[in-house]
Amino acid sequence: MDLKGSNSSSSIKKRELPFLVLYAAAFYAFIIHRSLQLSRDHYTKLLGLRPGWLTPQCLNDASDAQWRNLRGNLPVLTIVFTIFTSIAQLSRAYFHLKARGMSIVWLLISFTYLSYLHGACIIFILSIASVNFLLVKIFARTKYFSFVFWSFNIFFLLCNRIYEGYSFSSFGEHWAFLDNFRGTFRWQICFNFVVLRMVSFGYDYHWAHQDSRFDHEKHIQRCNICRAGKTCYQVLQERGVQSDNFSFITYLSYLAYAPLYLAGPILSFNAFASQLDIPQNNYSVRDTTWYGLRWVFSLLLMELMTHLFYYNAFAISGMWKQLYPVDVFIIGYGVLNFMWLKFFLIWRYFRFWSLICGIEVPENMPKCVNNCYNLESFWKNWHASYNKWLVRYLYIPLGGSQRKLLNVWVVFTFVAIWHDLEWKLLSWAWLTCLFFIPEIIFKSAASAFQAKTALGEFIVREFSAAAGAVTITCLMVANLVGFVIGPSGISWLVSQFLSREGLPVLAGMLLTFYVGTKLMFHIRDAKQSTH
Repeated sequence: MDLKGSNSSSSIKKRELPFLVLYAAAFYAFIIHRSLQLSRDHYTKLLGLRPGWLTPQCLNDASDAQWRNLRGNLPVLTIVFTIFTSIAQLSRAYFHLKARGMSIVWLLISFTYLSYLHGACIIFILSIASVNFLLVKIFARTKYFSFVFWSFNIFFLLCNRIYEGYSFSSFGEHWAFLDNFRGTFRWQICFNFVVLRMVSFGYDYHWAHQDSRFDHEKHIQRCNICRAGKTCYQVLQERGVQSDNFSFITYLSYLAYAPLYLAGPILSFNAFASQLDIPQNNYSVRDTTWYGLRWVFSLLLMELMTHLFYYNAFAISGMWKQLYPVDVFIIGYGVLNFMWLKFFLIWRYFRFWSLICGIEVPENMPKCVNNCYNLESFWKNWHASYNKWLVRYLYIPLGGSQRKLLNVWVVFTFVAIWHDLEWKLLSWAWLTCLFFIPEIIFKSAASAFQAKTALGEFIVREFSAAAGAVTITCLMVANLVGFVIGPSGISWLVSQFLSREGLPVLAGMLLTFYVGTKLMFHIRDAKQSTH
């Protein structure tokens, strides 16, 4: 592009920015006002509201079980993890422990933790994990490895849910007494994360016997962390560990590692074993402290949100069926933001403790949900560690980008089954795949077309913003189907937004997301100009 064209394009961007910001401010002012009004008018009909602490009359939306459990158990969890962290750090410092020694320390700590959580059901975890270890050691160097390995793990992923964690009485009446000691938390729920770790161990061991394709020198040239003399997570993951680290003790300590056991984030076996030997140095004490303080600030933001806006209570109470289309949009948008902040707080809490213990894991929510304008970007930044796991252990072995249109169906079907055996989750997964197809086609066309004039760049930018608006709308629909209305509510949702009242709302949604996408372009450009 010539200099004149570049200046013209830059001028257009500068002129539009104030209008975009004003529109966004007006949009959020309307959303906040209407959300407060909806919560105030309908609170008597909503489920899951409890007395709050903000004001004597204020209620708190405690309708989400995951958030309610974490919030209620925060003091106990914080005390427990303070004790665990102190034991691990003192043991490392006093006995000068490396990988094997720290494996034993974390194995003892973690199995104490699991014994409280799952009681006698720890037997099921140990049994399945032990058989998986044997299968890896037997088949890792054979051509049947992937088939045997995936069959075993998917079989138990499904059976654990179908049989609801099994009962000891089904193995004989003399074991029935153990059903009285099943702990405080259902083991089959946590085992979904254990399955991911078992797969990671298996493939990392399998690839350890093959030539690495990772170009370390090329990576250092484009990685700011590695250029600064530190070691980034990707290097920890791709760089193989010594063969003695693939021991049964290290394997079990990885599966049960206490700070990440309940909810993640997910890290590869290679990264875990490497940091047992040499603790992470990317986060100083000051960095980790600031990370914790930011988490406290985010917690206060969540408290403010659940005391003022009852988005999730509207969703689980079925009240959205009685609302106008514009209010359905507000509740859907609010639920998506509530879910993002909930998982942000859960995952950052456990990541914080893991950092203190010297194990760095990927950030699960590196980007705000309101700063993603395409599906690929959204899924790279929502449960990012799971995305990395899926890419490394499922998407690339299936053929990667060479079979992208086919692979997304396999990956998202697995994601749905991994979460739970529910039709609404499968509907969510397949809807997401359907929405992925036009995005993939549009991206291919956009990359093939190179704008050479200011007008060409303007047209591409406008089309991209319009595509972003459609994508965000599709994303909201997929998440509403998966987590609020279910597949049976699709026809109702379509009829509402294609009605006389709904069409102006749909047009307003698309315009709002178009403006939002253009603001995201400005944020992206500002970040690029600073690098």
